[in-house]
This record gives sequence, structure tokens and C-alpha cells, in this order.
Amino acid sequence: MYEPIRTKSVHSMAAHHHDDNDIPHRSRREELEIRLAGHLTALLTITDELRALAPQAALDDAAQRLADHVTRLRDGHGPLRAAPTVTGDPRRIAARVGQLHQRAHALAGNALVVATSCDDADGAALAAERMAAHAAALGIEA
Repeated sequence: MYEPIRTKSVHSMAAHHHDDNDIPHRSRREELEIRLAGHLTALLTITDELRALAPQAALDDAAQRLADHVTRLRDGHGPLRAAPTVTGDPRRIAARVGQLHQRAHALAGNALVVATSCDDADGAALAAERMAAHAAALGIEA
């Protein structure tokens, strides 16, 4: 059988051990903006990897616009970025590019939903554009 949980949850302890002045509360909009910055940062990471595997000026432009939007959402703090490396045979690279476009399409869709929820028209437009671009790369109609 299972042993009962004997410690209080972190959430219930936090609720009992703080003043309203101790922990700043975020608004729903702030929470959504944090989530949107996370989705766009993940999309930027995939875009950077695609740029390394299949360089295109359109991907360079998209990466810059994604980074700029994340910086705006994070009050001037830019996203952390790594420089991807390209290794492997061309068939594996082609398969990886397809997988990355699929993942990017899904992330752009998530970002679109969140941007719409927090009334970020620029973020929604950017996410919709990236979603369409990745759909086109996959050969599916948006």
C-alpha cells in the first residue's frame, strides 16, 4: 500500500506563512506574458537550430524578431541563446529539419493562443506568421 504524505505541501505552507506584502502577486496578464515569453524563447531556440541546419534569410529575420519580442516582454532582458552545431549525414539532417518544423509549428500555435489571451497583437501576428511559415515548410495548408 501507499504510505500517507506526512508533510504539508509547499503551497499550503506558503499560504499560511506570508503576509500579502512578502510575496508580490502577478496579474493574469503578467503571468500570460511570462508564458508567452517562454513559448517564443522555445520557438527561437528551434529557429536558431533550423538556421544552423538549413540557413535562410527568412529564418534570420524571424529569429531577430522573436528575440526582439522576447526582450520587450522581459523588460529589456534578452533571451539566452546557444549556437547550435551541425553534425551528421545529410539524410539525418533532413529528417531533423522536418522534426524541427513540426515542433516549431506546435510552439507557434501555443504562442498564438497565449498572445491572443493577453491581447498582445504584435505577439499574435508574429506567432501566426511563424505558424504559417512552418506549415508551408511541412507542406501543409495553414
